[in-house]
Amino acid sequence: MFEQSKSVREPGIQTTTTNLWENLKENRMVDKRKLERILQAAFPGLSKEEANRMTTNGRMKTFAEGVALCQEGAFESTFYVIINGKVAVTKRINDREDRFLKYLDRGDFFGEMAIIHDAPRAATITTTEETTVLEITKESFKNFLEESSTVSLAIVREVSSRLRENDEMAIEDLRTNARELALAYQQLAELDFARREFLTTIAHELRTPLMAAIGYMQIVNTGMLQGQGLVSAMETVERNLQEIVTLTNNILFLQEMDLILPDFKLTDIASVITSAVEQQRQHAEHNSVGINLKISPDLPKTKADTPSLERALEAILDNAIKFSPDGGNVTVLVEKTENGIVVTIMDQGVGIHPEDLPHIFDRFYHQEKIGNHLFRGIGLGLSIAREVISQHKGVIEVYSEPCKGSTFIIRLPLIAQ
Repeated sequence: MFEQSKSVREPGIQTTTTNLWENLKENRMVDKRKLERILQAAFPGLSKEEANRMTTNGRMKTFAEGVALCQEGAFESTFYVIINGKVAVTKRINDREDRFLKYLDRGDFFGEMAIIHDAPRAATITTTEETTVLEITKESFKNFLEESSTVSLAIVREVSSRLRENDEMAIEDLRTNARELALAYQQLAELDFARREFLTTIAHELRTPLMAAIGYMQIVNTGMLQGQGLVSAMETVERNLQEIVTLTNNILFLQEMDLILPDFKLTDIASVITSAVEQQRQHAEHNSVGINLKISPDLPKTKADTPSLERALEAILDNAIKFSPDGGNVTVLVEKTENGIVVTIMDQGVGIHPEDLPHIFDRFYHQEKIGNHLFRGIGLGLSIAREVISQHKGVIEVYSEPCKGSTFIIRLPLIAQ
């Protein structure tokens, strides 16, 4: 920092000066000619005499990185020209966010707007590295504006440029806000559509088994059915009611997953998979689909939440059975690898189109029709499966082609602790 050494008065200009040129001789960062070039670059057309007068009426200061030279909202009275270094211009958006506007470096100047309008600083300016500036007081700056057309013109150009930049920034902000608003509106529309689709699907999925159960119960109540016919009718009623229970449980389970932590215990994975297969055996037989289960011997135990893991496996099996043709087979392979346990579930069904693959694990996403085949469901099973497997630190992979079946691969790590 250069210390104030004397005060002088030139005709028509009140000045407070430092012995600037003497100090410049000792300052390795700046010399007289270099300073003149910087000022003439900042104010095109500035004469050597005007540059000399500006430096004589100014004070050179060097600031470390991270120093706020101007503080937004503060009433300050100094005009700055950057001689060396760089500063960042930021503006407060709200209590939590400052917006970066631009960098200023050698030859740039700032602080003129607050002085011209006698207003608080419109932005905060902070050094981003060691920075040397020429400081000019409010009085000296105003005198320069009155007496130097070169300085006045440069200030007008800079003010005009900054106003234009501010206008462009405001327009871009409006465009960004419009895009964000349009995106938010689109997302709301999609959510509303998904909600209506979900309610429609739920109503349909509940109504179908309910109507079937009611129909059979009405026949049973007539007393027309006896023996095996009665048993078959009651089995149909039970199956349809079980569909409703399963649907309701899936909805509740998906909701509870966000609220209840899983209970991990050391578990025999082979028994969990076997139980899931047996739970789906009746469903498979009803659809004329076979299930082949192959489990490698000596599978290690691992930490798992048995009820949720079994539900996830059942969901994938249910999906494989539902999309399999009559007489088809679902194969379940369970193997141990170096990294854990791999469960592979393969079917011979209708397959999945490439455009549908990225969405099959999304909540409420389901395929109602593939080719000439119609399928029921609300799109919860695979979503549940993915979230459960994720809770177990595992992953689900799916490979499928239309008309060639699907293969789901579940990779579970071994968690002993």
